[in-house]
Amino acid sequence: MADRTTRFALAAALPATILTIGLAGCSRDAPDPRGLASGETLLSVSGTGRAEAAPDQALFTAGLSSIAATAEAASARNGATMNTITAALAKLNIPARDIQTRNLSLNRIDYGRNRGQFEASNSVAVRVRDVGKVGAAIAAVTAAGANILSGPELTVADPEKANLGAYGAAYKAARAKAESYAAAADLRIVRVLSIRDGGEGGAMPQMGAMESRADMALPAAPAPPPVMAGTNANMVTTSVDFALAPK
Repeated sequence: MADRTTRFALAAALPATILTIGLAGCSRDAPDPRGLASGETLLSVSGTGRAEAAPDQALFTAGLSSIAATAEAASARNGATMNTITAALAKLNIPARDIQTRNLSLNRIDYGRNRGQFEASNSVAVRVRDVGKVGAAIAAVTAAGANILSGPELTVADPEKANLGAYGAAYKAARAKAESYAAAADLRIVRVLSIRDGGEGGAMPQMGAMESRADMALPAAPAPPPVMAGTNANMVTTSVDFALAPK
């Protein structure tokens, strides 16, 4: 009877022993979700990089506003002139895929000296992939009858490629800043925990450009206006987390 009582007491005590061991195992410190080891300090800094590139394309808008006694007459005059404008651009080897209609409108005029007449408007966006031909393209559409003109906007066709150097510069700036902080705190950088892209800033035109020269121009066109290509500067930022430890 004594042996049976002893075995029962041991069996009853066993689950409590297992529970105690399990709780002891769970009492260890959980890993730092930021990736820091014991005794390390987190430092988050940001850096900025700058890239400059010469524009290799231009975008401008050209069009026509025509007024006539009837809607049909205004539309016909507008359509004929727009055909002349696109033909002039074709002579400069600007393909149809780089000419896009942006506006088509027809309105009755109810005020002013043209009251009772009709106004037809049409404009196209033109992309010129050779910056040297921008002036010639503007002169050509003007000679063809365009009386609406805006631009050009000078840009880089592949901004991501142009910014590759800026990304490296942004990281180096963040690293230099982190090393300065670490030295001031008598610490050292032991590793990089994360790198986050902060995106791009706006492109800023720069000075110091040469005047573009037209490769070719229509005989009837006036002298091409000067177009200063310059360079575009773009800013990128990055944020970096560093793990610091005592020296």
